[in-house]
Amino acid sequence: MCEVLIVDDDFMVARAHERIVGQLDGFRVVGVAHTGAQALAAIEQLQPQLVLLDMYLPDMTGLDVIREARSGSHPLDFLVLSAAREPEMVAAALQGGVVSYLLKPFKITELQARLAGYAERRRVLAKPGEVSQNDLDLLLGATPTGAIQTATALPKGLSKETGLLVERALRGAVPDLAASECGEALGLSRVVARKYLERLVDIGDAVVTLRYGQTGRPQRRYAWVHPGR
Repeated sequence: MCEVLIVDDDFMVARAHERIVGQLDGFRVVGVAHTGAQALAAIEQLQPQLVLLDMYLPDMTGLDVIREARSGSHPLDFLVLSAAREPEMVAAALQGGVVSYLLKPFKITELQARLAGYAERRRVLAKPGEVSQNDLDLLLGATPTGAIQTATALPKGLSKETGLLVERALRGAVPDLAASECGEALGLSRVVARKYLERLVDIGDAVVTLRYGQTGRPQRRYAWVHPGR
């Protein structure tokens, strides 16, 4: 379970982010702050693993929060959700080690995808044994060096973030999932969801079976093929 602190000076925006996070398996909101001072106090008291952080706060910038929090002993990650587009601020946030930077306004599915990517990062780093180069490439957004991973690069028009979101939905499906069900859960069209699911079948991470009803075409049902992974 990843414990999340939400930091945004807009009460309605903070509440919306809280709802989005609360709907995702594996995440739990432990606090909400509306100023930098509140954020730093909550970080010290609640010790979250992840902070969803706005850059524009009434008493300090998000950069100040990152720098001050980094000086403490509690390890944590920052995911920036902000309208701040100034190159200097973006560069400083990246240098501060944020795991992602999402510009406002954004779609709910975009935040869900970033959180799914973060969950995948935590999963990879929690695996027993050493981290492989392919693991590092995937975490850093580079092209994987392994032949199998290179051969399974995403086709044009598909994004890694949405792919992780679909994969996460499929992992949690019991016993299987239809493209229409996946699309409804993630806010995608059935056609788009099916493209991602079919890709998982193509690379061997999912299997598809046909379910026949009383009328019409059989429904394609997808299932994850790596239990426990």
